[in-house]
Amino acid sequence: MNKQFVPSADSSVLPAEPSVPSQWHGQLRLEFAQTRRGVRLMRTEHRGPLYVQKPFYPEGPNTPHVYLLHPPGGLVSGDRLVIDIAVAADAHALVTTPGAGRLYKARADQSLQRQSVRLRIAAGASIEWLPLEAILFPGAHAQTETRIDIAEGGKLIFWDVVSFGLPANGRVFDAGEFNQSLKIYRNGRLSLQERLLINATNRGLLSARAGLQDLPIQGLLVAGPFMAATVLASTETDEAMAELIHRLRERCAASAEPAAITLIDGFIVARSLGSCSERTRKLFEHLWQEIRPALLDKPACAPRIWST
Repeated sequence: MNKQFVPSADSSVLPAEPSVPSQWHGQLRLEFAQTRRGVRLMRTEHRGPLYVQKPFYPEGPNTPHVYLLHPPGGLVSGDRLVIDIAVAADAHALVTTPGAGRLYKARADQSLQRQSVRLRIAAGASIEWLPLEAILFPGAHAQTETRIDIAEGGKLIFWDVVSFGLPANGRVFDAGEFNQSLKIYRNGRLSLQERLLINATNRGLLSARAGLQDLPIQGLLVAGPFMAATVLASTETDEAMAELIHRLRERCAASAEPAAITLIDGFIVARSLGSCSERTRKLFEHLWQEIRPALLDKPACAPRIWST
């Protein structure tokens, strides 16, 4: 079903504003639900150059793979993307993109390029949000906001990779602004919050030892929550978790660039810095291959688009 997008009353996504010539406002809402025939994309609403085609089912009827399509390929000044995805009880969906997102140099008025993502995971449901990297061109003025709400028994695998500049072309992010936020709520309680702000006053973070250390690729992966099903199972679960963390840290240690694993409020959090977005993505794919069976009881099955 295709129709005009109408934000829900409780949506935290950005409100609509009057359209301005030469600006693209893309909005997309998806709703997945478990049916007798498997998980289906029950509702699709979109406006502007942001949409999906039919889901793929390489793993069978209960695990749709969906590709977000944005034909312009990037955001310029004044552009806005709003994405709202709901996964109903006991359903599952994997969402990715066919290519990197681009945030181009801002116009002279420095109006923002904005992206807002809302993921809503119902009881017993799960989502894998695995887009390719976002490339910040020098001079971009970008704001990205992500809010994820997880109900009881819901599960999440999320990653985000950002390239500050175009390192392969020797173009550094020496001008512009990037304001990024991530909030994950679990049963209505804020469980994890991330914030990154790079602008003219704190550009030193790009080279600081406690910042990006002159490594232009930043990656974040969050997976969970992990928890014991019962008190009696907790010891066995703790041992399994310790073994999983050990394997993930071994993967990070084998990486050519800095990466680390922590456990925060039941979520595995992986962070990486690097000089090549492809290497960062490959590291995250390796971590995902370990995490997915443990968290979702599904063997790793990479989206076909990653191989093209």
